[in-house]
Amino acid sequence: MTHMEIRIERLWNGEPARADETVRLTLERSTEEFTIAIDAIFHGDPPPDAAIGSTDRLWEHEVVELFLLGDDDHYLELEFGPHGHYLALALHGARHVAASGMPLDFAAVRTNGHWRGRSRVPARLIPAGVRAFNAYAIHGRAASRRHLAAYPLPGAAPDFHQLQSFAPLDWG
Repeated sequence: MTHMEIRIERLWNGEPARADETVRLTLERSTEEFTIAIDAIFHGDPPPDAAIGSTDRLWEHEVVELFLLGDDDHYLELEFGPHGHYLALALHGARHVAASGMPLDFAAVRTNGHWRGRSRVPARLIPAGVRAFNAYAIHGRAASRRHLAAYPLPGAAPDFHQLQSFAPLDWG
């Protein structure tokens, strides 16, 4: 098994985030699955109006996201929320959803102003030739909404589907 740590410490445009916004993701890879552990500040955003589990449009709520890019611009968008909601989307080319609503094993716990989540993602969902990634965190409502990225994005507004802004996966 190999692993790596990802830290989200900047706003989407590369400016430093506040200390109370940083997120740590730990990825472990085996032949059967990716395990993703999340450690984030809980910002108190309300949960989606949906049952815990796979939830469409989760990006409209407090969320941590991981995008994994493979061959021929196939990528997996994984979203996880502090209330136990998640979303898995398989895409081919920027924003072209090929499959959605795939079930994942995910649980989240909120304690002492933090939330921690853990997901197991079956290897069959990971794009062939996975080689790059970016990770994001979103919280807040309306004008106070904040978008963070592990690796900065160009442009006048956050667009997480800029595949050229992904960083190489480095399993150390």
